[in-house]
Amino acid sequence: MRFMTVAALLTAFTLTANAQQDIPTMEITLEKAIELALSDNPTMKVAEQDIQLKEISKTEAWQNLLPSVTLDGAIQYNIKVASMKMEAMGRTQEIKMGKDDSNTWNAALQVAIPLYAPAVYKAMNLSESDLQLAVEESRGSKIDLINQVTKAYYQLMLAQDSYDVLLENFKLAETNFDIVNKMFEQGLVSEYDKISAEVQKNNAWPSVVSGKNGIELAQLQLKVLMGITADVRFVVKDNLKNYESEMAKAIISEIDLSNNSSLKQIDLQGELLHQKRKMLQTSFQPTLALVGTYQLQSISNTNWNIAKYNWSNASSVALSLSIPLYDASNFTSLKTNKVQQFQLAETRINTERMLNMKAQSFIDNMTASAEQLSSNKEAVRLAEKGLEISQKRYDIGNGTILELTNSQVQLTNTRLSYNNTIYDYLVAKSELNNILGKE
Repeated sequence: MRFMTVAALLTAFTLTANAQQDIPTMEITLEKAIELALSDNPTMKVAEQDIQLKEISKTEAWQNLLPSVTLDGAIQYNIKVASMKMEAMGRTQEIKMGKDDSNTWNAALQVAIPLYAPAVYKAMNLSESDLQLAVEESRGSKIDLINQVTKAYYQLMLAQDSYDVLLENFKLAETNFDIVNKMFEQGLVSEYDKISAEVQKNNAWPSVVSGKNGIELAQLQLKVLMGITADVRFVVKDNLKNYESEMAKAIISEIDLSNNSSLKQIDLQGELLHQKRKMLQTSFQPTLALVGTYQLQSISNTNWNIAKYNWSNASSVALSLSIPLYDASNFTSLKTNKVQQFQLAETRINTERMLNMKAQSFIDNMTASAEQLSSNKEAVRLAEKGLEISQKRYDIGNGTILELTNSQVQLTNTRLSYNNTIYDYLVAKSELNNILGKE
């Protein structure tokens, strides 16, 4: 039984290892992540479909200027036809308008050509503005997606770099414990030193596990943004230290919101309301159309043999002029449109203020991170030197285990702080580019 249990455990372990090895890996860069997200993300696909819908609406608008053709037909069975009674020479004469128990057939072909239709012209302008708004909304979705993917990529880099720091901290704690344990066995240090080193090692391991889970979570978030549903493992051969030189460049001092998508969308919405107002004003204007009609009719048929019916035809051409005189709802619609334009203008002012404030805060964060980086680098250097000194002091018996563990903790914290400073700068830069409308 013991042999079978061991064999089963070995088999399960082998299958698990093989399953992990079967998971494909993908080397990913920031440019590749953005490219895949823009091509596979459902949000971008929906935005593209919205543009196609607006293009269809634009085509539908000018198609209203094309001639419309209708074919109407009717069959009427006369149980008893109407009659007209007339008084003539003191007698009443009755004239029947057809035959009882008969049927009447009518067919009419009508062609209408709009000659002057102001509502259609304004609808064409309205659909053009609506299409431009859809295009800008798609651009805004693209910029926002780029921002989200960029931040998710930086988050994955931060998780990886933090995991490396925490893993190195655990290995260092494990090495210190091995050294202290051997010295304890030789009677060179007290049991307190051994316990302290072991506690330090045990406390370092949960952080390593948490860091590994952070990498998995960051990868999952990036997968969702990229629209990847397959079971694949990302490999990012990049780290935050590679972006250190970028922080030394000049920080943006001027805020230019001319390409901000939110403000552009508000401006296009304003243009849309302006075009809609013009279309509402066409409700007070006349329309003119040319209507041609060709009609076939057969009346007073007492049987259903269509081939033997007597058919009569008629044709006509008419100019149809429609002049609106009064409709109270037209005035109400114009008032509503005016209020909407005022609301949109106030919304734009408030949005521009908020965007300026956010942009300035991101610039301040970038500046603070750039200034803090030099002190973080110096802190890491001093912490590494402090750990080296504390290790030598402890080896020769001049130092304590408390000094050794404190220097190890300080080194870990300074390295994590260094990574976080670069990450904060990159995230603030991505958010600033999003506000400035940079793709």
